Amino acid sequence: MEKIKITFPDGTIKEFDKGTTGRQIAESISKGLAKEALAVEVNGEVWDLSRAIANDASLKILKWADDGGKYAFWHSSAHLMAEAIENIYPGTKFSIGPPIENGFYYDIDMGDHTLTGDDLSKIEETMYKFAGRDVPYQREEKQWEDAVVYFKKKGDPYKLELLEDLKGQTISFYHQGNFTDLCYGPHIPSTGRIKAIKLLSVAGAYWRGSEKNKMLQRIYGVTFPTKQELDEHLYRLEEAKRRDHRKLGQELELFLLTPKVGGGLPLWLPKGTIVRETLENFLREEQKKRGYLSVVTPHIGNINLYKTSGHYPYYKDSQFTPVKVEEEEYLLKPMNCPHHFQIYAAKPRSYRDLPIRLAEFGTVYRYEQSGELNGLIRVRSFTVDDSHMFMRQDQLKQELCDVIELIQLVFNTLGFSDFKTRLSFRDPKNKDKYGGEDEMWVQAEKDIKEAAELTKLNYYIGIGEAAFYGPKIDFMVRDALGRTWQLGTVQVDYVMPERFNLEYVGADGQKHRPVVIHRAPFGSMERFMGVLIEHFAGEFPLWLAPLQAVVLPITDQHLEYAQEVFQQLKAAGIRCELDDRNEKIGYKIRDWETKKVPYMIVVGEKEKEANTISVRQHKKGDLGSMSRDAFLSSTLEAIKQKTITL
Repeated sequence: MEKIKITFPDGTIKEFDKGTTGRQIAESISKGLAKEALAVEVNGEVWDLSRAIANDASLKILKWADDGGKYAFWHSSAHLMAEAIENIYPGTKFSIGPPIENGFYYDIDMGDHTLTGDDLSKIEETMYKFAGRDVPYQREEKQWEDAVVYFKKKGDPYKLELLEDLKGQTISFYHQGNFTDLCYGPHIPSTGRIKAIKLLSVAGAYWRGSEKNKMLQRIYGVTFPTKQELDEHLYRLEEAKRRDHRKLGQELELFLLTPKVGGGLPLWLPKGTIVRETLENFLREEQKKRGYLSVVTPHIGNINLYKTSGHYPYYKDSQFTPVKVEEEEYLLKPMNCPHHFQIYAAKPRSYRDLPIRLAEFGTVYRYEQSGELNGLIRVRSFTVDDSHMFMRQDQLKQELCDVIELIQLVFNTLGFSDFKTRLSFRDPKNKDKYGGEDEMWVQAEKDIKEAAELTKLNYYIGIGEAAFYGPKIDFMVRDALGRTWQLGTVQVDYVMPERFNLEYVGADGQKHRPVVIHRAPFGSMERFMGVLIEHFAGEFPLWLAPLQAVVLPITDQHLEYAQEVFQQLKAAGIRCELDDRNEKIGYKIRDWETKKVPYMIVVGEKEKEANTISVRQHKKGDLGSMSRDAFLSSTLEAIKQKTITL
């Protein structure tokens, strides 16, 4: 029997018979592993455990804790839901049913029937019944023509349209119980692995995302191997609703979205502006220490600028329509980088000038369809903490290390200590889709990996995830609810210097191309603020809080002393207010607690006589009496140190 070599994640290489399956490999390691295994990763692609492996490969057995394991689990759950739907509502037409970050969905056509909560309960109940049969998910490969015959007979126009895009390919079907679906996979071994099920909601979704097509019904669901995990997940969903930045943004008067201005165009209210500017000033100060040069560029530009960069017409669907002015066309700025390239090219540069680090909080514009807009997370106008750094190739690794250190500082300062990074490299089997010279890519990927190791990043390598102009580092941050967000990014660029003819004179007297790093620790300020509001549940740390303290006189007789305390805090630079409303002190305390202000300073006759203050802290209550100077000293130090917990 011909042998194949299997390389495991720890570098171990073992030989197996050609045609061995992932399940057999798992069983050869241990029965426990085989029992836990959900799927297998072969050369970076997730496969069923039952698929035969014909060639040498790198392999990882996937369990529930692995992203690939969840992917297969939720994909199989979508098929289980589809089987339940078809059983209860014969004649339903199915389009696509993929796994998503936290669960799965299926887009279905039920004719005139509109799904209700009762329908979801019936489907969920049937899913439990079908899961209990513990039937296998079985893959079958068919010729394209046979697949078309099957779905014509079934009368499913959506599958037939999908098949039109797959002409000439071998088609895979998956079967479980009485259900068959057009599907590439992967799937878990059997339905019995699915122990806990919850169908969450129904939404409308256009077929293939186009408003020109029919509106389908999309059912969202989530499943888990245990009920405890499902219960924990449902708790997190409820907590996410409580933390929703759109809700908190309105309650805390941070930002405003109104159709009178336009969808996806947020207005920053005074309190939200304080938080945003505090973040910006924090980064500006750090950039100043590191030799960045601040620049400002206009919100529009000549369309030829974006034709040179390639942003137009290749990405014109995500851009606003050009505006004609006299004989020229202008475009709302989709990116800051072409403008920064013009600043670099404005005068001759020497190798001694490099690196040059240009930085801007630059506002850009993207045309997003209204259905894709989501509070601050997905908008049409957003500001990027953009920097473009121009350097020699021999300076790249050190600049990467410095940028990584800055991004780590930003995340750690804001309490995002749980993050990992993806080193996004090109696909060596498909070099034609990338610009730049081969040796530059090899060196850049080597420098990125060495920089990641030097800065002790928790990283993994994503083959084929690079931008067309160079490799990049993507920072995946986990928030207080365990959700993952891609925030900061660092991108190495060899293509734009060519397109814009950027040069410097080297030590040899010859002209050379600089390497460019695109860098944004926050990414979009709007998106970052949305994530930050939810991460802190609106309870910003003291240094970020739009209002850091409020002074509460117990009665009008104490108002004069309260004003004296208020003026002292204000003069020291603490953001504070004086609440002189004619309300009972208990009411005031409850009211300000809901507004999530870090400190309440209560003053009455006792405090006035002793020249002290009584301090209450948000969520912790009464801290007791203290001198004004002691409070000022500790508060200013906490602000200076950017303390996360009070």
